[in-house]
Amino acid sequence: MTPSLRIGRVVLTVRDLEKVAAFYRDVVGLQRLEGAPGRQALGAGGAVLVELREDRSAAPARPDAAGLFHTAFLLPRRADLAAWMLHAVEGGVAIEGASDHAVSEAVYLSDPDGNGVEIYADAPRETWRWEGGSVHMTTRPLDVRALVATATGPWRGAPDGTSVGHAHLKVGDTGEAERFYRERLGLAVTHRRSGAVFLSSDGYHHHLGANSWASRGAGKRTAGVAGLACVEVVACDAASWAALAARNSFEEAAVEARIEDPWGTAIVLRSHA
Repeated sequence: MTPSLRIGRVVLTVRDLEKVAAFYRDVVGLQRLEGAPGRQALGAGGAVLVELREDRSAAPARPDAAGLFHTAFLLPRRADLAAWMLHAVEGGVAIEGASDHAVSEAVYLSDPDGNGVEIYADAPRETWRWEGGSVHMTTRPLDVRALVATATGPWRGAPDGTSVGHAHLKVGDTGEAERFYRERLGLAVTHRRSGAVFLSSDGYHHHLGANSWASRGAGKRTAGVAGLACVEVVACDAASWAALAARNSFEEAAVEARIEDPWGTAIVLRSHA
């Protein structure tokens, strides 16, 4: 199913461009697609997924501040995730967690600036369980042995079709986050758990996650800090763009618009055109 909205690129402010870019190339498997002094854009299949902007004077992000929890890179097939896992283990990559969420299998790590990263593959949609508009999601230990048995070849970098499947944010209050993202983006809540809410377009398990596990009560984000600069949300068709324009009071003829959530996290809305 093609969603009305999807996540485009995630833009990060980093303190050491070459070090962080090397992580997204060598560990995540992205390719450098664009570059300029102090900036690199990396992705797969010609699509930019992460943009890095260097600010050597930026302060480290505080763990209890609002911002990015993780950028989640969706691989096209389970076999791709298996190949990546073998690549990570062989390369001594520091893995922080690995979970079976029922709707997906996911591995968690952090980039050199401490930005969370998820590498995942979806379970077949026909296996997702829905009840009353809520999708069943779990956090069970990943069966790594069963996963890697599905590898069909070595990891050769992120394959065509890799995308940012979802962005997961840290917020000060999940109820306020839910209201904002429902009203301003038209997303539907697909799952709630203690301290977290998940929202999506057109029946995906989630395009955005928001939690207050470490950031409950957080205020506006501080300027001059490393970490998330913005998340891009792309309208997949003209009708979806028109709906965003109406919800956010900008001209439909525009090709992009910028809004901020209650904690100052920037969301760049981009037209499909």
